[in-house]
Amino acid sequence: MLNRRHLRVKVLQSLYAYHQSNSGDIRQHEKNLLQSIDKVYEMYIWMLSLISEVADYAANDAEERANKHLPTEEDKNASVKILSNRFILSLQRNKEFLSGLKKYKVAWDFEPELIKSLFIILKNSDDYKEYLKKTDDTIQTDKDIIKFIFKKVILKSSIAEQVFEDMFIYWPVDKDVLQALIAKTFKNFSYDEFELNKLAEVTANWEEDREFIVNLFEQSIRFNNDYQEMIGKKTQNWEPDRIAMMDTLLMKMAIVEFINFTSIPVKVTINEYLEISKEFSTPKSNSFINGILDKILFELKAENKIKKTGRGLIE
Repeated sequence: MLNRRHLRVKVLQSLYAYHQSNSGDIRQHEKNLLQSIDKVYEMYIWMLSLISEVADYAANDAEERANKHLPTEEDKNASVKILSNRFILSLQRNKEFLSGLKKYKVAWDFEPELIKSLFIILKNSDDYKEYLKKTDDTIQTDKDIIKFIFKKVILKSSIAEQVFEDMFIYWPVDKDVLQALIAKTFKNFSYDEFELNKLAEVTANWEEDREFIVNLFEQSIRFNNDYQEMIGKKTQNWEPDRIAMMDTLLMKMAIVEFINFTSIPVKVTINEYLEISKEFSTPKSNSFINGILDKILFELKAENKIKKTGRGLIE
């Protein structure tokens, strides 16, 4: 699921888009920010659907083999055991999943060969052959083969990778979140009573997380000039065009959290943005941002502008 670091990255992406655009329409960019979270859930539903479609292709494969010009006995008796897989049956009856399919208009008609190609890889694998031989299946063994489909068939497929990259602009960034959501789903689907199995939540507490990202986004824009001046005073020896825009945005977001988010410890804030800078900015950004934030933090403390409450201590 999306944790606070992922959410900060979503805000960073939205702030970058806002500053790069000419519209300056804060509400539209805020709407885009929230839609980017929904896109993660949409990606999750599409992936669950793909897993289901690959399993269901066993019926098509069995029919094609039986209808060969000269089918062998094995062709005539191709196993469709996976159609009764508990995970798949539970998923296909899950109200949240069915609602998601309808909401996002999920249909794989545009990639008919993808499902077939993935099933062929599955059918030829030793893991699938062993699964077909089992006679004492449980919900756990049923989940094991579905995990194999997801991890070793779909995620290893360059074709599937390209399809998701074409469909979802932030696929390279959100892919790890997707894997966490699928892993949570496997954990959740532990009951033989299908109605007890629940899909994963996109965040741990969406009401709180929504407030967090909207406030972080809005305040980063509202105090943009103030924080730009604050950063400028600490980077006088640097030419402005040599400072990466991502570095500036990350520092502004950190200052917002220093001053306006009373329950977030400053150490947590600094560590989070240093980690994000490793992935989204230049190789030297980490030490640069750390140095500038230390100076700004020292000044803010001296001016008594940092007030943390509860577990959010300054030190």
